[in-house]
Amino acid sequence: MDMKTTQIPGRTIGLDSHPDSFTAAMLQGQTPASAVVENVYNKVPITQLTSWAQKYLRADDQVVLEASGNSFQVVRTLKAAGFQAQVLESCHLGKLKEAHANNDRISAVRIGKAFLAGTAKIVWLPDERTQERRDVMHAHRKAVKRFTQAINRLDSYLSDNGVRLETSLTQLDEPTALKQMGDARSWSAPKWSIIESYLAEVQSAAQIRQRWERTMALEVIEEPLLLSLVRLMGVRDIVAYYLGAVIGTIQRFKQPKSLVKYFGLDPAFDDSGNEQWSGGIGGHGHKVMRSVLMQSAQCILRTDSPLAKWGRQLMARKGSHNLAAAAVARKLTVSIWYLLQGKVEPLERIDRSMTQKLGKIISKVGAQKMKDMGTNRKQLRQKMEYLILKGRVYSGDSNRTASPEPPSKITTLAEEYGLR
Repeated sequence: MDMKTTQIPGRTIGLDSHPDSFTAAMLQGQTPASAVVENVYNKVPITQLTSWAQKYLRADDQVVLEASGNSFQVVRTLKAAGFQAQVLESCHLGKLKEAHANNDRISAVRIGKAFLAGTAKIVWLPDERTQERRDVMHAHRKAVKRFTQAINRLDSYLSDNGVRLETSLTQLDEPTALKQMGDARSWSAPKWSIIESYLAEVQSAAQIRQRWERTMALEVIEEPLLLSLVRLMGVRDIVAYYLGAVIGTIQRFKQPKSLVKYFGLDPAFDDSGNEQWSGGIGGHGHKVMRSVLMQSAQCILRTDSPLAKWGRQLMARKGSHNLAAAAVARKLTVSIWYLLQGKVEPLERIDRSMTQKLGKIISKVGAQKMKDMGTNRKQLRQKMEYLILKGRVYSGDSNRTASPEPPSKITTLAEEYGLR
Protein backbone atom coordinates (compact mmCIF):
# COMPACT_ATOMS: atom_id res chain seq x y z
CA MET A 1 0.00 0.00 0.00
CA ASP A 2 1.16 3.47 -0.81
CA MET A 3 -0.02 6.85 0.39
CA LYS A 4 -2.00 8.75 -2.20
CA THR A 5 0.23 11.09 -4.18
CA THR A 6 -1.86 11.61 -7.31
CA GLN A 7 -3.44 14.95 -8.12
CA ILE A 8 -7.07 15.35 -7.06
CA PRO A 9 -9.32 15.19 -10.15
CA GLY A 10 -12.16 17.57 -10.96
CA ARG A 11 -14.77 15.20 -9.53
CA THR A 12 -14.39 12.52 -6.90
CA ILE A 13 -16.89 9.67 -6.84
CA GLY A 14 -17.20 8.01 -3.44
CA LEU A 15 -18.62 4.55 -3.98
CA ASP A 16 -20.04 2.32 -1.23
CA SER A 17 -20.14 -1.16 -2.73
CA HIS A 18 -22.09 -4.23 -1.59
CA PRO A 19 -22.51 -7.69 -3.16
CA ASP A 20 -25.86 -6.78 -4.77
CA SER A 21 -25.82 -2.98 -5.05
CA PHE A 22 -23.73 0.16 -4.78
CA THR A 23 -24.25 3.79 -3.79
CA ALA A 24 -22.24 6.55 -5.48
CA ALA A 25 -21.76 10.14 -4.26
CA MET A 26 -20.39 12.68 -6.78
CA LEU A 27 -18.24 15.35 -5.10
CA GLN A 28 -17.01 18.55 -6.79
CA GLY A 29 -14.09 20.28 -5.07
CA GLN A 30 -10.44 19.97 -4.15
CA THR A 31 -10.71 19.66 -0.35
CA PRO A 32 -13.14 17.96 2.05
CA ALA A 33 -14.34 21.35 3.34
CA SER A 34 -15.04 22.80 -0.10
CA ALA A 35 -16.41 19.63 -1.67
CA VAL A 36 -20.04 19.90 -2.78
CA VAL A 37 -22.20 16.82 -3.24
CA GLU A 38 -23.57 17.14 -6.76
CA ASN A 39 -25.62 13.97 -6.78
CA VAL A 40 -26.06 10.66 -5.02
CA TYR A 41 -27.15 7.47 -6.79
CA ASN A 42 -28.49 5.19 -4.09
CA LYS A 43 -28.64 1.38 -4.16
CA VAL A 44 -27.97 0.86 -7.85
CA PRO A 45 -27.88 -2.88 -8.75
CA ILE A 46 -24.28 -4.04 -9.05
CA THR A 47 -25.13 -5.67 -12.38
CA GLN A 48 -25.66 -2.15 -13.79
CA LEU A 49 -22.23 -0.87 -12.75
CA THR A 50 -20.76 -0.65 -16.25
CA SER A 51 -23.85 0.88 -17.88
CA TRP A 52 -24.23 3.36 -14.98
CA ALA A 53 -20.58 4.42 -15.27
CA GLN A 54 -20.85 4.92 -19.03
CA LYS A 55 -23.96 7.07 -18.55
CA TYR A 56 -22.91 9.28 -15.62
CA LEU A 57 -19.10 9.30 -15.33
CA ARG A 58 -16.53 11.37 -17.21
CA ALA A 59 -13.08 10.18 -18.22
CA ASP A 60 -11.36 12.45 -15.65
CA ASP A 61 -13.54 11.34 -12.71
CA GLN A 62 -11.81 9.47 -9.92
CA VAL A 63 -13.84 6.67 -8.34
CA VAL A 64 -12.76 5.60 -4.85
CA LEU A 65 -14.18 2.85 -2.66
CA GLU A 66 -13.40 1.12 0.61
CA ALA A 67 -11.57 -2.22 0.60
CA SER A 68 -14.20 -4.94 0.97
CA GLY A 69 -15.16 -8.32 -0.45
CA ASN A 70 -15.85 -7.25 -4.04
CA SER A 71 -13.93 -3.95 -4.18
CA PHE A 72 -11.11 -5.28 -6.40
CA GLN A 73 -13.61 -6.71 -8.87
CA VAL A 74 -15.50 -3.40 -8.97
CA VAL A 75 -12.26 -1.53 -9.72
CA ARG A 76 -11.32 -4.01 -12.45
CA THR A 77 -14.76 -3.62 -14.02
CA LEU A 78 -14.51 0.18 -14.03
CA LYS A 79 -10.96 0.15 -15.40
CA ALA A 80 -12.02 -2.24 -18.18
CA ALA A 81 -14.71 0.31 -19.10
CA GLY A 82 -12.06 3.06 -19.30
CA PHE A 83 -12.57 4.84 -15.97
CA GLN A 84 -10.20 5.65 -13.08
CA ALA A 85 -10.78 3.80 -9.83
CA GLN A 86 -8.88 3.22 -6.59
CA VAL A 87 -9.39 1.13 -3.45
CA LEU A 88 -8.80 2.82 -0.08
CA GLU A 89 -7.64 1.05 3.07
CA SER A 90 -10.66 0.02 5.16
CA CYS A 91 -8.92 0.40 8.54
CA HIS A 92 -8.68 4.19 8.25
CA LEU A 93 -12.19 4.60 6.85
CA GLY A 94 -13.67 2.45 9.59
CA LYS A 95 -12.43 4.89 12.22
CA LEU A 96 -14.28 7.72 10.49
CA LYS A 97 -17.66 6.00 10.73
CA GLU A 98 -20.20 7.72 12.95
CA ALA A 99 -21.84 5.06 15.11
CA HIS A 100 -25.02 7.09 15.72
CA ALA A 101 -25.82 7.76 12.06
CA ASN A 102 -24.70 5.71 9.11
CA ASN A 103 -26.17 4.56 5.83
CA ASP A 104 -24.96 3.99 2.28
CA ARG A 105 -25.36 7.65 1.31
CA ILE A 106 -23.33 8.87 4.29
CA SER A 107 -20.69 6.18 3.68
CA ALA A 108 -20.28 7.12 0.00
CA VAL A 109 -19.76 10.80 0.87
CA ARG A 110 -17.36 9.90 3.69
CA ILE A 111 -15.26 7.73 1.35
CA GLY A 112 -14.98 10.53 -1.21
CA LYS A 113 -13.99 13.13 1.42
CA ALA A 114 -11.42 10.79 2.98
CA PHE A 115 -9.75 10.56 -0.43
CA LEU A 116 -9.79 14.35 -0.82
CA ALA A 117 -8.22 14.72 2.63
CA GLY A 118 -5.22 12.70 1.42
CA THR A 119 -4.97 10.65 4.62
CA ALA A 120 -6.45 7.37 3.36
CA LYS A 121 -3.97 4.88 1.95
CA ILE A 122 -4.50 3.51 -1.54
CA VAL A 123 -4.44 -0.27 -1.70
CA TRP A 124 -2.37 -1.88 -4.46
CA LEU A 125 -4.62 -3.62 -6.98
CA PRO A 126 -3.31 -7.16 -7.53
CA ASP A 127 -3.20 -8.57 -11.03
CA GLU A 128 -5.39 -11.56 -11.89
CA ARG A 129 -2.68 -14.14 -11.18
CA THR A 130 -1.78 -12.63 -7.81
CA GLN A 131 -5.46 -12.43 -6.92
CA GLU A 132 -5.85 -16.13 -7.72
CA ARG A 133 -2.90 -16.91 -5.45
CA ARG A 134 -4.43 -14.86 -2.65
CA ASP A 135 -7.72 -16.73 -3.04
CA VAL A 136 -5.88 -20.05 -2.77
CA MET A 137 -3.88 -18.79 0.21
CA HIS A 138 -7.04 -17.79 2.09
CA ALA A 139 -8.74 -21.09 1.20
CA HIS A 140 -5.70 -22.98 2.53
CA ARG A 141 -5.70 -21.01 5.78
CA LYS A 142 -9.40 -21.78 6.27
CA ALA A 143 -8.70 -25.47 5.60
CA VAL A 144 -5.88 -25.48 8.16
CA LYS A 145 -8.18 -23.82 10.71
CA ARG A 146 -10.94 -26.34 10.02
CA PHE A 147 -8.49 -29.24 10.37
CA THR A 148 -7.17 -27.90 13.68
CA GLN A 149 -10.70 -27.42 15.01
CA ALA A 150 -11.66 -30.97 14.03
CA ILE A 151 -8.57 -32.41 15.75
CA ASN A 152 -9.28 -30.38 18.89
CA ARG A 153 -12.91 -31.53 19.02
CA LEU A 154 -11.89 -35.19 18.83
CA ASP A 155 -9.05 -34.70 21.33
CA SER A 156 -11.43 -32.97 23.73
CA TYR A 157 -14.01 -35.76 23.48
CA LEU A 158 -11.38 -38.42 24.10
CA SER A 159 -10.06 -36.46 27.07
CA ASP A 160 -13.58 -36.14 28.51
CA ASN A 161 -13.73 -39.93 28.44
CA GLY A 162 -10.32 -40.40 30.08
CA VAL A 163 -8.43 -41.36 26.91
CA ARG A 164 -5.10 -39.87 25.85
CA LEU A 165 -3.41 -41.35 22.79
CA GLU A 166 0.34 -41.90 22.83
CA THR A 167 0.69 -40.43 19.33
CA SER A 168 -0.85 -37.17 18.11
CA LEU A 169 -3.89 -37.58 15.89
CA THR A 170 -2.16 -35.48 13.23
CA GLN A 171 0.40 -38.29 12.77
CA LEU A 172 -2.07 -41.19 12.59
CA ASP A 173 -3.98 -42.54 9.60
CA GLU A 174 -7.66 -43.41 10.07
CA PRO A 175 -7.31 -47.22 10.64
CA THR A 176 -4.48 -46.77 13.16
CA ALA A 177 -6.36 -44.03 15.01
CA LEU A 178 -9.51 -46.16 15.22
CA LYS A 179 -7.54 -49.14 16.51
CA GLN A 180 -5.77 -47.13 19.23
CA MET A 181 -9.01 -45.52 20.38
CA GLY A 182 -10.80 -48.88 20.34
CA ASP A 183 -8.03 -50.49 22.43
CA ALA A 184 -7.98 -47.61 24.94
CA ARG A 185 -11.27 -48.61 26.57
CA SER A 186 -14.62 -50.19 25.86
CA TRP A 187 -17.07 -47.82 24.19
CA SER A 188 -20.83 -47.90 24.01
CA ALA A 189 -22.36 -47.86 20.52
CA PRO A 190 -23.48 -44.19 20.72
CA LYS A 191 -20.08 -43.02 21.97
CA TRP A 192 -18.26 -44.98 19.27
CA SER A 193 -20.54 -43.39 16.65
CA ILE A 194 -19.56 -39.96 17.98
CA ILE A 195 -15.86 -40.87 17.68
CA GLU A 196 -16.35 -42.10 14.11
CA SER A 197 -18.18 -38.88 13.26
CA TYR A 198 -15.41 -36.70 14.71
CA LEU A 199 -12.74 -38.74 12.93
CA ALA A 200 -14.63 -38.42 9.63
CA GLU A 201 -14.52 -34.62 10.08
CA VAL A 202 -10.78 -34.82 10.69
CA GLN A 203 -10.22 -36.90 7.54
CA SER A 204 -12.41 -34.63 5.42
CA ALA A 205 -10.59 -31.51 6.63
CA ALA A 206 -7.22 -33.20 6.04
CA GLN A 207 -8.16 -34.04 2.44
CA ILE A 208 -9.20 -30.46 1.68
CA ARG A 209 -5.99 -29.16 3.25
CA GLN A 210 -3.90 -31.61 1.20
CA ARG A 211 -5.68 -30.56 -1.99
CA TRP A 212 -4.76 -26.91 -1.49
CA GLU A 213 -1.19 -27.80 -0.52
CA ARG A 214 -0.91 -29.88 -3.70
CA THR A 215 -2.18 -26.90 -5.71
CA MET A 216 0.42 -24.62 -4.13
CA ALA A 217 3.25 -27.14 -4.54
CA LEU A 218 2.47 -27.57 -8.25
CA GLU A 219 2.58 -23.82 -8.89
CA VAL A 220 5.84 -23.44 -6.98
CA ILE A 221 7.33 -26.23 -9.11
CA GLU A 222 6.14 -24.56 -12.33
CA GLU A 223 7.02 -20.94 -11.43
CA PRO A 224 10.81 -20.25 -11.39
CA LEU A 225 10.44 -17.09 -9.30
CA LEU A 226 8.52 -18.86 -6.54
CA LEU A 227 10.81 -21.87 -6.75
CA SER A 228 13.87 -19.66 -6.29
CA LEU A 229 12.56 -18.73 -2.83
CA VAL A 230 13.12 -22.25 -1.50
CA ARG A 231 16.84 -21.44 -1.57
CA LEU A 232 16.18 -19.55 1.64
CA MET A 233 16.53 -21.26 4.99
CA GLY A 234 13.07 -21.68 6.52
CA VAL A 235 11.21 -21.35 3.21
CA ARG A 236 9.49 -24.23 1.49
CA ASP A 237 6.54 -24.48 -0.91
CA ILE A 238 3.79 -23.04 1.34
CA VAL A 239 5.84 -20.05 2.51
CA ALA A 240 7.08 -19.42 -1.06
CA TYR A 241 3.52 -19.49 -2.39
CA TYR A 242 2.29 -17.16 0.36
CA LEU A 243 5.11 -14.72 -0.44
CA GLY A 244 4.12 -14.70 -4.10
CA ALA A 245 0.47 -14.11 -3.18
CA VAL A 246 1.12 -11.30 -0.70
CA ILE A 247 4.00 -9.48 -2.45
CA GLY A 248 2.71 -9.71 -6.01
CA THR A 249 5.45 -7.75 -7.74
CA ILE A 250 8.59 -6.92 -5.78
CA GLN A 251 9.06 -3.73 -7.82
CA ARG A 252 6.53 -1.94 -5.63
CA PHE A 253 8.99 -2.22 -2.72
CA LYS A 254 11.92 0.06 -3.47
CA GLN A 255 14.13 -1.16 -0.64
CA PRO A 256 14.28 -4.02 1.89
CA LYS A 257 12.94 -1.97 4.79
CA SER A 258 9.78 -1.22 2.78
CA LEU A 259 9.04 -4.95 2.64
CA VAL A 260 9.93 -5.35 6.34
CA LYS A 261 7.46 -2.58 7.19
CA TYR A 262 4.76 -4.06 4.94
CA PHE A 263 5.00 -7.37 6.79
CA GLY A 264 4.90 -5.56 10.13
CA LEU A 265 8.28 -6.88 11.28
CA ASP A 266 9.67 -3.47 12.24
CA PRO A 267 9.32 -2.65 15.96
CA ALA A 268 6.70 -0.11 16.99
CA PHE A 269 7.91 3.02 18.75
CA ASP A 270 6.64 6.25 20.26
CA ASP A 271 8.99 9.22 20.67
CA SER A 272 6.75 12.10 21.69
CA GLY A 273 7.74 14.86 24.09
CA ASN A 274 9.77 13.53 26.99
CA GLU A 275 8.36 10.03 26.65
CA GLN A 276 10.17 7.40 24.60
CA TRP A 277 8.85 3.90 24.07
CA SER A 278 9.64 1.00 21.78
CA GLY A 279 7.60 -2.17 21.58
CA GLY A 280 6.98 -5.37 19.71
CA ILE A 281 5.97 -6.11 16.16
CA GLY A 282 2.25 -6.76 16.72
CA GLY A 283 -0.55 -4.41 15.71
CA HIS A 284 0.61 -3.33 12.26
CA GLY A 285 1.55 -4.77 8.90
CA HIS A 286 0.35 -7.92 7.16
CA LYS A 287 -0.77 -10.31 9.92
CA VAL A 288 -0.71 -13.48 7.83
CA MET A 289 2.75 -12.98 6.39
CA ARG A 290 4.17 -11.83 9.71
CA SER A 291 2.86 -14.97 11.39
CA VAL A 292 4.20 -17.24 8.64
CA LEU A 293 7.67 -15.65 8.71
CA MET A 294 7.80 -15.84 12.50
CA GLN A 295 7.15 -19.57 12.21
CA SER A 296 9.95 -19.80 9.63
CA ALA A 297 12.24 -17.93 12.01
CA GLN A 298 11.43 -20.40 14.80
CA CYS A 299 12.44 -23.24 12.47
CA ILE A 300 15.66 -21.46 11.49
CA LEU A 301 16.65 -21.02 15.14
CA ARG A 302 16.64 -24.81 15.52
CA THR A 303 19.28 -25.26 12.79
CA ASP A 304 23.06 -24.75 12.73
CA SER A 305 23.03 -22.10 9.99
CA PRO A 306 24.95 -18.82 10.44
CA LEU A 307 21.64 -16.97 10.72
CA ALA A 308 20.50 -19.32 13.50
CA LYS A 309 23.77 -18.84 15.41
CA TRP A 310 23.37 -15.08 15.12
CA GLY A 311 19.79 -15.35 16.40
CA ARG A 312 20.80 -17.49 19.38
CA GLN A 313 23.56 -15.04 20.29
CA LEU A 314 21.01 -12.22 20.19
CA MET A 315 18.65 -14.28 22.34
CA ALA A 316 21.43 -14.84 24.91
CA ARG A 317 22.12 -11.08 25.08
CA LYS A 318 18.49 -9.93 25.20
CA GLY A 319 17.00 -12.84 27.11
CA SER A 320 13.97 -13.07 24.82
CA HIS A 321 13.23 -15.90 22.39
CA ASN A 322 10.45 -13.94 20.66
CA LEU A 323 12.72 -10.94 20.13
CA ALA A 324 15.37 -13.14 18.54
CA ALA A 325 12.77 -14.81 16.30
CA ALA A 326 11.49 -11.41 15.15
CA ALA A 327 15.05 -10.29 14.36
CA VAL A 328 15.66 -13.48 12.34
CA ALA A 329 12.35 -12.95 10.52
CA ARG A 330 13.48 -9.42 9.60
CA LYS A 331 16.76 -10.71 8.19
CA LEU A 332 14.84 -13.38 6.30
CA THR A 333 12.58 -10.68 4.82
CA VAL A 334 15.62 -8.70 3.70
CA SER A 335 16.98 -11.80 1.97
CA ILE A 336 13.59 -12.32 0.28
CA TRP A 337 13.78 -8.80 -1.15
CA TYR A 338 17.33 -9.33 -2.48
CA LEU A 339 16.42 -12.68 -3.98
CA LEU A 340 13.27 -11.45 -5.74
CA GLN A 341 15.17 -8.43 -7.03
CA GLY A 342 17.73 -10.80 -8.55
CA LYS A 343 20.56 -9.38 -6.43
CA VAL A 344 22.13 -12.70 -5.48
CA GLU A 345 24.42 -15.04 -7.33
CA PRO A 346 22.98 -18.29 -8.76
CA LEU A 347 23.55 -21.62 -7.06
CA GLU A 348 26.48 -23.71 -8.22
CA ARG A 349 25.17 -27.04 -6.94
CA ILE A 350 22.24 -28.67 -5.14
CA ASP A 351 23.35 -29.73 -1.66
CA ARG A 352 21.83 -32.44 0.53
CA SER A 353 19.59 -30.05 2.44
CA MET A 354 18.15 -28.65 -0.79
CA THR A 355 17.64 -32.19 -2.14
CA GLN A 356 15.58 -33.09 0.95
CA LYS A 357 13.54 -29.89 0.63
CA LEU A 358 12.74 -30.55 -3.02
CA GLY A 359 11.77 -34.14 -2.16
CA LYS A 360 9.25 -32.92 0.42
CA ILE A 361 7.71 -30.51 -2.09
CA ILE A 362 7.38 -33.27 -4.69
CA SER A 363 5.70 -35.50 -2.10
CA LYS A 364 2.90 -32.94 -1.83
CA VAL A 365 2.05 -33.56 -5.50
CA GLY A 366 1.25 -37.23 -4.96
CA ALA A 367 1.76 -40.28 -7.15
CA GLN A 368 -1.67 -40.12 -8.79
CA LYS A 369 -1.28 -36.46 -9.78
CA MET A 370 2.17 -37.13 -11.23
CA LYS A 371 0.70 -40.02 -13.21
CA ASP A 372 -2.06 -37.74 -14.54
CA MET A 373 0.63 -35.22 -15.55
CA GLY A 374 2.63 -37.92 -17.34
CA THR A 375 5.70 -37.44 -15.16
CA ASN A 376 7.43 -39.01 -12.15
CA ARG A 377 9.47 -37.97 -9.11
CA LYS A 378 12.79 -38.17 -10.95
CA GLN A 379 11.63 -35.96 -13.80
CA LEU A 380 10.07 -33.41 -11.46
CA ARG A 381 13.24 -33.29 -9.38
CA GLN A 382 15.40 -32.78 -12.49
CA LYS A 383 13.12 -29.96 -13.63
CA MET A 384 13.23 -28.22 -10.24
CA GLU A 385 17.01 -28.56 -9.95
CA TYR A 386 17.44 -27.09 -13.42
CA LEU A 387 15.23 -24.09 -12.63
CA ILE A 388 16.99 -23.43 -9.32
CA LEU A 389 20.49 -23.79 -10.76
CA LYS A 390 19.58 -21.50 -13.65
CA GLY A 391 19.25 -18.84 -10.98
CA ARG A 392 18.40 -15.16 -11.10
CA VAL A 393 21.54 -13.24 -11.94
CA TYR A 394 21.91 -9.69 -10.67
CA SER A 395 22.57 -7.33 -13.59
CA GLY A 396 22.43 -4.03 -11.73
CA ASP A 397 19.81 -1.29 -11.51
CA SER A 398 19.16 0.21 -14.93
CA ASN A 399 18.39 3.57 -13.30
CA ARG A 400 21.85 3.79 -11.73
CA THR A 401 25.11 4.70 -13.40
CA ALA A 402 27.18 2.78 -10.88
CA SER A 403 28.33 -0.74 -11.72
CA PRO A 404 26.61 -3.77 -10.12
CA GLU A 405 27.66 -4.90 -6.68
CA PRO A 406 30.77 -7.07 -6.85
CA PRO A 407 30.36 -10.84 -6.45
CA SER A 408 32.14 -10.74 -3.10
CA LYS A 409 29.46 -8.47 -1.64
CA ILE A 410 26.69 -10.58 -3.09
CA THR A 411 28.28 -13.69 -1.58
CA THR A 412 28.47 -11.95 1.80
CA LEU A 413 24.77 -11.10 1.62
CA ALA A 414 23.98 -14.69 0.72
CA GLU A 415 25.91 -16.02 3.69
CA GLU A 416 24.49 -13.44 6.10
CA TYR A 417 20.85 -13.97 5.21
CA GLY A 418 20.91 -17.76 4.91
CA LEU A 419 20.76 -18.15 1.11
CA ARG A 420 21.63 -21.69 0.11
